[in-house]
Amino acid sequence: MRVLFVEDDPSVAQMYKLKLELDGYDVEVASDGEQALEVARREAPDIIFLDIRLPKLDGFGVLEALRKDPKTESLPVVILSNHSEKQLVERGLQLGALDYLIKTQTTPARLSSGLETWLKE
Repeated sequence: MRVLFVEDDPSVAQMYKLKLELDGYDVEVASDGEQALEVARREAPDIIFLDIRLPKLDGFGVLEALRKDPKTESLPVVILSNHSEKQLVERGLQLGALDYLIKTQTTPARLSSGLETWLKE
């Protein structure tokens, strides 16, 4: 199973990547929004974990672009952000994210254990 993890903080990305790989997932990390779109279109991952605050193109821009492209419109996306403001959560879900998780409340183990559930949705 291929996971695209979109995160501009290398230490955060590495922490989640390591746990997901230990649990048997193939993980590719993108560090900005443009790279995320490029990888998503090229690799067609099984699921995308997407940060909101990103260089070049923010997470909402990435999500909008994914939903407009027939090749990526149905890719499952879970937002993983430090920002928990109600309007951001609502916007992410309205744009088609399966879930909106807050990093401080989401351990790598919880993220990994939720994968099967998100993929069934």
